[in-house]
Amino acid sequence: MSVMPGVDDELAFAGAARIAELVRAKEVSPTELVELYLRRISRIEPELNAYRVLLAERALADAEAAEERLASGDEAPLLGVPVAIKDNVDYAGEVTTHGTAAYGEPATEDSSTVRKLREAGAVILGKTNLPELAISGYTESPTWGDTRNPWDPSRTPGGSSGGSGSAAAAGMCGIAHATDGAGSIRFPAACCGLFGLKPPAQPSLDGTHREHWHGLSVSGCVSRTVMDTALYLDAMSGPEKGDFDSPPPFERPLTEAAKSSPGRLRIAYTSKTILPVPKAPEVIAGFDETVQLLGSLATS
Repeated sequence: MSVMPGVDDELAFAGAARIAELVRAKEVSPTELVELYLRRISRIEPELNAYRVLLAERALADAEAAEERLASGDEAPLLGVPVAIKDNVDYAGEVTTHGTAAYGEPATEDSSTVRKLREAGAVILGKTNLPELAISGYTESPTWGDTRNPWDPSRTPGGSSGGSGSAAAAGMCGIAHATDGAGSIRFPAACCGLFGLKPPAQPSLDGTHREHWHGLSVSGCVSRTVMDTALYLDAMSGPEKGDFDSPPPFERPLTEAAKSSPGRLRIAYTSKTILPVPKAPEVIAGFDETVQLLGSLATS
């Protein structure tokens, strides 16, 4: 089974920013997008196990609501964009498992992450897998199974946001929510060929976890492009009631910054790893090539 893009599925890989443009231009409807992703999920998901739970009926209902908002002139930044959320934030009516079998009753209200996504017009397709308690750099759970890499299902998509990375890379959502304390956005992005940025401590993970990892864990996304992530973070930024800390707002919208030249940059790098594990020669070679490329750009 091929899980990577074909000609008929180009829209599924267009990325959140482009999808939002197409929805605003009414070249595609939110319902058409949800139906497209649900078809892909039904075909691909059995091999990858990216989603812990699919919320198909509610996604279709939310897509209809997005179409009503569009017809009324609403210009929400993620209006009609299908997204996946990591199963460590609350979605009203669903359990939040954190990759374990030790969970309680379904959530009674949405987390601030989900609420902000809804306000921005996003349509939530489902909740993605993660390792137990988001603690590992791979995504394997005794309860929910192993999540696989769409480029090579014999390999890991990384972790802890591995379900989100697998779903985004396989074209099973327009963009995927993810969290990062010690690499949980960046590992899946690297493993799955996506863009992954650990943002500053804004936006918060959500109001009920404002001291999570003593502030080291933040909420963000994995995406297909820099502009996709910029759009997502712009939509999600801003202080929340009960935040442990309220950083200053961005100096300008990140979507504007993404269109601008960054000027000269100073870039730090290291080949040291958190764990004393062997490094594959091809990984070191790729790392060295990247360092040389960045060095040439810094001096040009």
